[in-house]
Amino acid sequence: MTESDLPVVNLTPGRWGDPAHAVDLPAAALEALKHLGVHRPASTASGEVDGTGGRELGGGEVEGLVELLGAEFVVTDFESRWAHTRGYSTPDLLRYRAGDTSEMPAAVVYPGSHDEVQALLGVCSERGIAVVPYAGGTSVVGGLAPQGTTFVAVDLRRLDKLVEIDEVSRTATIEAGVRGTAAEGLLAARGYTLGHFPQSYEGASIGGYAATRSSGQSSAGYGRFDQMVVGLTVATPRGTIELGRAPMSAAGPDLRQLILGSEGALGIITSVVLRIRPRPTERSFEGWRFADFEQGLAAIRRLAQDGPLPTVLRLSDEAETAINLADPDVLSGGSGGVLAIVGFEGARTPQRRAELAEVLTAAGGESLGEGPGETWRQGRYRAPYLRDPLLDEGALVETLETAGFWSTLPALKAGVTEALVNELTSQGTPPIVLCHVSHVYETGASLYFTVISAQTDDPVAQWRLAKTAANQAIAKAGATITHHHAVGTDHRDAYAAEIGPLAVETLQAVKRVLDPNNILSPGILIPPAREESSAERRELSEYEIDGR
Repeated sequence: MTESDLPVVNLTPGRWGDPAHAVDLPAAALEALKHLGVHRPASTASGEVDGTGGRELGGGEVEGLVELLGAEFVVTDFESRWAHTRGYSTPDLLRYRAGDTSEMPAAVVYPGSHDEVQALLGVCSERGIAVVPYAGGTSVVGGLAPQGTTFVAVDLRRLDKLVEIDEVSRTATIEAGVRGTAAEGLLAARGYTLGHFPQSYEGASIGGYAATRSSGQSSAGYGRFDQMVVGLTVATPRGTIELGRAPMSAAGPDLRQLILGSEGALGIITSVVLRIRPRPTERSFEGWRFADFEQGLAAIRRLAQDGPLPTVLRLSDEAETAINLADPDVLSGGSGGVLAIVGFEGARTPQRRAELAEVLTAAGGESLGEGPGETWRQGRYRAPYLRDPLLDEGALVETLETAGFWSTLPALKAGVTEALVNELTSQGTPPIVLCHVSHVYETGASLYFTVISAQTDDPVAQWRLAKTAANQAIAKAGATITHHHAVGTDHRDAYAAEIGPLAVETLQAVKRVLDPNNILSPGILIPPAREESSAERRELSEYEIDGR
């Protein structure tokens, strides 16, 4: 089975993925949890609520939306709003299980075209109704929950078309609501692929990929999603922006890069023009063992800088290798050392494998054959399904990621691991911390951490303290707060500290121009601007009038 064969999955609120693919924890995993002090709670929160709660729109506001979109595409029933509440971080799921309705949208609307999105933003701006774009709903950083405001979820699922394929230029124009699995299916029918396969692939959308600068598991070969984007159409309260008249341009700053990663705070992306490639006819995945993480890191850096670079390149540390998340059915064991997964797709696969084998052998690697690689390939979308039964058992399990330059990675990994261990141990819940590299560049790489410990009585607060400690370690190491999970509300303050006050003011200024009434994902990504005094507003007005 390939990615284009996977069905579109409508995610179950409060639990990950297709319920038909839910997994049970093996006996070895249950036994390991006991050593962490994990105890199954007497009762598991179900997410059931009484059907009330949450903020609501006024009758006149609902009528205005109905007049614009039609009654069928404006819903205010509890079930629909509850299903659009938050995303899929562990705190999100814990709040959902607890029946917390505090961040539930007041309505869900389903525009069917760019023009309807544009008109909707105009109406909402006039009436001061906040909006948050929603497609797959897979955010893990609070990207769907503006804080302290009544808002409408703009579900883009009706923007579901492959608009055009330019086979000469090898580009495809795809609407923002198309899910990743559906996009691959549509392109496969014409012999093409995007090559973008993030862990959220079963649920995420084209618009979400662009709005969060997503990075897929084949990024070594296909690039990050933002590297695939050559054009964008964006609706804002002030009007439409269309970007991308050529692959590259020297005509000023590249405004595509301003919209990519903007997380709905500057506009709603309605369609994307993407580079596509022919579907590969050859594909091969294999495992390599190294003595330790340091040796493995040196080996994959050699590939990233000097080649040959495979399509997929991952390196698990000693802890992750031992637990073996590459195979969710085998949560213990391993042969020691660390495991690297390399995958090739496309022409010259046998020759490229041979070249890579020569390099990795010289770097101290031992080939484990295709077995571990194929196990990882077939199970790579199953790992997220482990979180729900782990939470059911009373474990706290969450992930975080960052990126840095090659020279900083050892200290970065050590610092984040130490921060997580110290903080969670101080709360009486010593953790297991796992780490892997999954995205590489000539100058550096990402680090992805998985954390497992027993839950305290307040696991949301427990993780908040642990994540704060990890954020501080990331900042101290000079790394970025996120490589591919995005900013949302969870990383917003750390992001502001990372880029500095002048850069924050620049983003706030852009937002004021595009979104003067601050209705677009307020408080997400961009810190709220301080209130200007009347004298400052008057000075700005005179400045604009004078044309200075």
